[in-house]
Amino acid sequence: MTFVTREANLPLRKRPVDIFFICIFAIFIVTCIISDSVEGLGIPQVAHSTNLLAQWNYTYASHYDPLYQREDVWLRFISGTSAFLYLPFYVILIISLVKGWNRIQLFAVIYATMIISLTAIPIFGDEFFGPALDRTPNPGVFLLYNGPYVVIPLILLLRMRKPLPFQRKF
Repeated sequence: MTFVTREANLPLRKRPVDIFFICIFAIFIVTCIISDSVEGLGIPQVAHSTNLLAQWNYTYASHYDPLYQREDVWLRFISGTSAFLYLPFYVILIISLVKGWNRIQLFAVIYATMIISLTAIPIFGDEFFGPALDRTPNPGVFLLYNGPYVVIPLILLLRMRKPLPFQRKF
């Protein structure tokens, strides 16, 4: 008789990259609430808004991200996707990282692919190569704010490249 043994997942303390992801995706939850929900709900981002989040978004957009002030429908959909689809995923991802739920792998790959292709490409494309009014006046600051939303999903995609991701450090 042959017995199949299944390796156990590594404990979280032995998966430092996952601890890093937990911290980063917790921050992403906050930024979804502060930034993407405002745009996704169509709240005007003006200097004298009574909505504090809209004021914060205005301050950022007026200096570094003119596209974000235009309130285009396509951008509202992208921001809404972030606020109302990615945000719940971040919560589930954090729980999965803590508990070592390997079944999150497929969903993490789908998320990483979506955020890069449906968010980063159109927004970065417009910010750097679009009409002059949409282009960021300060590419460095724009990349500091928005680059992690491309880089971190790419790292997550690498992390989830093989089956049973929580049975290895990376």
